[in-house]
Amino acid sequence: MSDSQRIDKWLYFTRFAKTRSVAQQMIEGGHVAVNDEKVLKSSREVKNGDRLTILRGSVRFFVQVSGFCEKRVGAAIAKTLYEQIKEPENLMPPVKRVFEFREAGTGRPTKRDRRAINRLKGRF
Repeated sequence: MSDSQRIDKWLYFTRFAKTRSVAQQMIEGGHVAVNDEKVLKSSREVKNGDRLTILRGSVRFFVQVSGFCEKRVGAAIAKTLYEQIKEPENLMPPVKRVFEFREAGTGRPTKRDRRAINRLKGRF
């Protein structure tokens, strides 16, 4: 095994990107930083101990490179190739549900309310 690897291959092999071309687009778009420096070229080599900041969608990952492989591997093995420095950040606020909480007396009437309405209308 080697002691360094192209960053686009590493992102693909560790399953941060679905394809190498997606990994290259992430890099060229400025979504990847190595040791707090933005990387804009896919040919940049990463070494053991390098700290990566990866923005994938709306989630920012903070990882440290701890290994390499020669091909794409399963998720369980891929997780052994890096260490998580800190918890991923979700940059988008959670979607607020419209019907998440309903205060008493608002919205659809309860059974008790329907019976009171029926009494007022003269229906039993």
